[in-house]
Amino acid sequence: MKKVLFICTHNSARSQMAEGLLRAMYGDRYEALSAGTAPTRVNPFAVKAMQEAGIDISHQRAKRVEEYTGMQIDYVVTVCDQAKETCPFFPARLKNFHKSFVDPTSIEGTDEEKLEMFRRVKGDIKSWIEDTFKHQNGVRTS
Repeated sequence: MKKVLFICTHNSARSQMAEGLLRAMYGDRYEALSAGTAPTRVNPFAVKAMQEAGIDISHQRAKRVEEYTGMQIDYVVTVCDQAKETCPFFPARLKNFHKSFVDPTSIEGTDEEKLEMFRRVKGDIKSWIEDTFKHQNGVRTS
């Protein structure tokens, strides 16, 4: 099984949702992992948005990217610009990707407005994962 590591700054939302989505969508082909350059905790809105999609990420925890040093990772995906800029180069065995998604934790408003942003970002991540990882024999090259 190929290993995919999603990296974001706090490993609290985007990378956590990506880990859960890849595991749910293609867990038979990929081992999904996530980490942060300055991890905090999994955001409760991320947990809620994923629960609505039938995916439980409540057991996941925020991890430091250094936890994966020395591990062979097939695909490394930075999901925010800050992580791309601050993360020490983490070489992928096959390919490094960068796909910046809106930070749902930066939205101010009511809880419902915040949750709606997490839902939207979850949908964006799901679409990108589907486009990128759906092929049985590897990922797209563009």
